[in-house]
Amino acid sequence: MINRRDFIRTGGITAAATALSLNSFGSMAAGDVIKLTILHTNDVHSRIEPFPMDGSRNQGLGGTARRAALINSIRAKDQNVLLLDAGDIFQGTPYFNKFGGELEIKLMTAMGYDAATMGNHDFDNGLEGFKKQLPHANFPILCSNYNFSNTMLKGDTQPYKIFKKQGLKIGVFGIGIELKGLVEEKNYGDTVFIDPVVKANEIADLLKLDLNCDLVICLSHLGYKYKNTKVSDQVLAKNNKNIDLIIGGHTHTFMREPEDVTNLSGKITTINQVGFAGINLGRIDYYFERYKGKRIKTASPYLITNELDS
Repeated sequence: MINRRDFIRTGGITAAATALSLNSFGSMAAGDVIKLTILHTNDVHSRIEPFPMDGSRNQGLGGTARRAALINSIRAKDQNVLLLDAGDIFQGTPYFNKFGGELEIKLMTAMGYDAATMGNHDFDNGLEGFKKQLPHANFPILCSNYNFSNTMLKGDTQPYKIFKKQGLKIGVFGIGIELKGLVEEKNYGDTVFIDPVVKANEIADLLKLDLNCDLVICLSHLGYKYKNTKVSDQVLAKNNKNIDLIIGGHTHTFMREPEDVTNLSGKITTINQVGFAGINLGRIDYYFERYKGKRIKTASPYLITNELDS
């Protein structure tokens, strides 16, 4: 499985260079093509250990030790890597009940996560419970459409962050789901919810047009899609102008490959989501032609199994 994916990624380099009309490995070596690797998780839900070998559908899958080893191996091979999470870090195993999220955040820090957003279950111990774990986070919590000004989380989150990789500017921001009716009111208090489509467009336009980011990524906990008119990643993808990639969560959707959606500017917004419980590690590689601004992408998720132990 891993060998097959290595083959896919080698082929991805060749395909990228062909699309950009360049010699693949020579162009990479000369710095004419810059490769950016996005790794991502969502809805890990306090799943620290692999699922038990009990005959269930997910037996033996997941586990933070295996994920950490895989992330380290990717970083050893690739120069420009971002590791991101789309929320619902907490709730789902006794680890959360016992430690209140401390272990989850400490492990994410140890794995070198670059940023995360908040999901609805990250409010399960209230604002106080979340704030208590923030000293363990060596990465920013990005939330642009939750206004925490009248709460104890004021100043503890930020709407976006810009990462610089080999001359590239990557703008990342977070968008959360409506909490009313989903989370007990006492757990989010005076948090003010702002329309996610309006806010996402505001932040994406700022990052792309004013701050000149080469890539704009939205960490979304809206959910992939719904049968009704509820705002989802698909709705956001169709109704924005400057988001390049939506890394989604909330609906626990296992996407075998990313979905490309034509947005309001006639360009592509890509959506990806990799299930739940750390069963998969998402991966999307972007290839940028340094002097012409062209880019293409390849993608293939990793299944976290005991094969990684061997």
